[in-house]
Amino acid sequence: MKITTKQITTTAVLLAICIVSQFFKNASVYITGPVINACLILAALSVGTACGLILAVITPVTSFLITGSPIMSAIPAIIPCVMIGNAILAVVVRLITRKVKGNGGLIAGMAAGSVLKALFMGIVISLILIPTLLPEPMQANMAVFQTTFSVTQLITALIGSVYAYIIWIPLKKVMA
Repeated sequence: MKITTKQITTTAVLLAICIVSQFFKNASVYITGPVINACLILAALSVGTACGLILAVITPVTSFLITGSPIMSAIPAIIPCVMIGNAILAVVVRLITRKVKGNGGLIAGMAAGSVLKALFMGIVISLILIPTLLPEPMQANMAVFQTTFSVTQLITALIGSVYAYIIWIPLKKVMA
């Protein structure tokens, strides 16, 4: 598969938006999370699955480098799980919107992608990794960490879907 200049440029712009938003993560995950999820969705819709996957893999790494998350430092296996969760969102949105045309397909893809991302991360990270690998000194915060990687993921993915929907409706006319 050949990646075009347009795809590289669009992906780079979306990555730049993701990186800038990650500087606000310590202020609120409800600022950064929706922006990242919207960028993942917009990448998948505008320039394809491969570019959505590129962002899905890069953004957890840049997030860790920028914020230095204590939970990700304690359990590094969370990073690839976040990558997979992001990839699920991008791929499901792309697949459903290609199969089901119109705004109904877009909404269905975003809803399904958000739920599947949150389910994957909730099961793998919140129910398996955190209870198994969380160091003793951090045990008091287990419930907060579990919520962050389950319910919060669903909420931020859905908010990001709304952002992406609002942006994509006029953008798709220009992109065509």
